[in-house]
Amino acid sequence: MTRKQSGFTLIELMIVVAIIGILAAIAIPRYQDYVARSQVTEAFNLASGLKTAVAEIYANTGDLAGIDSETNGIPAAATVNGAYVSQVAVDEGVITATMGVDASAAVDADTVVLTPVVTDAAGAELGSITWNCTASTVEDQYLPQNCRG
Repeated sequence: MTRKQSGFTLIELMIVVAIIGILAAIAIPRYQDYVARSQVTEAFNLASGLKTAVAEIYANTGDLAGIDSETNGIPAAATVNGAYVSQVAVDEGVITATMGVDASAAVDADTVVLTPVVTDAAGAELGSITWNCTASTVEDQYLPQNCRG
């Protein structure tokens, strides 16, 4: 009587483990990039919340000078924070979001800057504000598509 052997051989198991290892080696860095990108998005979302306040003050005063945190109804820098953003500050209308200590190591302590640009409208007293996003220390791969380059 012959006995039929069942199960996987050692080489088959080693091949499966190698495939899983290769997939993990590819997936883990991609996931870490995704996490860092989502954390930078939080910084942009918190900074965008202050764009309306800056634009409103500019519409009332006609000047970006003097639009700072803790003035004209803009909250203090340390009070505007999130899970990965330690503070969002306004200085002369420029909004700066600083990544916090809970952020990914790739973006920890980096800053994202939204700069108002006044475009003059022909015949109008005040121009409209458009926003340029610059990242003083965040790498391009972690920025939203419209802020890269």
